[in-house]
Amino acid sequence: MSMLKKVLSYTLLLLASAVFLWPLLFIAVGSLLPDDRVLQMAGKPWLWIHAGWHAGNYIDVFTRVPFGRYMVNSLLITGMVVVAGLLVNSMAGYALARWHWPGRGVVSAFVIAVMIIPLEAIAVPLFYQVSWLGWRDSYLVQILPFIANAFSVYLFYTFFHELPRELEQAAYVDGAGPWRTYFTIVVPNSKPVFASVAILSFLTQWGAYLWPLMVTHSESVRPLPLAIASFYTLPPLQWGDIFAFGIMMVLPVLIVFVLFQRWFVRGVAAAGIKG
Repeated sequence: MSMLKKVLSYTLLLLASAVFLWPLLFIAVGSLLPDDRVLQMAGKPWLWIHAGWHAGNYIDVFTRVPFGRYMVNSLLITGMVVVAGLLVNSMAGYALARWHWPGRGVVSAFVIAVMIIPLEAIAVPLFYQVSWLGWRDSYLVQILPFIANAFSVYLFYTFFHELPRELEQAAYVDGAGPWRTYFTIVVPNSKPVFASVAILSFLTQWGAYLWPLMVTHSESVRPLPLAIASFYTLPPLQWGDIFAFGIMMVLPVLIVFVLFQRWFVRGVAAAGIKG
């Protein structure tokens, strides 16, 4: 009976994987097909092998638009948000989990309350604020508002709350101060939560569309989500080029996940055990 359950489980997992991987596979193959055959091959995967694959679509993307500029913009914006966010949010979570200070309970409740507020609810007042500050159409307006994140603070808080205090107490006995203890003891022992927050922050910021649409208008600071939306409306409509653009946009996400997947899985497993 246990063997039957295992076979059924793996079968269902394979089917679920096929459902999720099929769009990515279709886009990958379509990016290598001539434009007149992309949609023709949608329902005929057995014909892909004889479809005349070529890499011309990728060359067309760089020829038609400044794709390199868009990629640099997204990498810069997302990288700054992730790196600065890891520092700021981890320190905030550590302060809430370890230090006792007046108002800590109020701040913790405020962090949890802010988690349920979507960006769409505050986009308009935030837009007026950054306009008044003169930040529109810049890198700063796409980075600074998203460094501090309530959900990331909460993840760090829950992880640090369960971290054994003996490690820090031993460091204090050896003469280490709060800063040295945090960076040399706490951070190295918190790789799973750092990886989890980094991946989630990267995914969220990499695919951000609404806010860049509101606050940018020039190509010099335009990220990839806006770029692919405008590329789709750029005549002539060539599906092979659009798919090639999409594949190059997805690759950094896959690379980040592959690099951090071991720690991400550990973080998810640890959260499941604690739950």
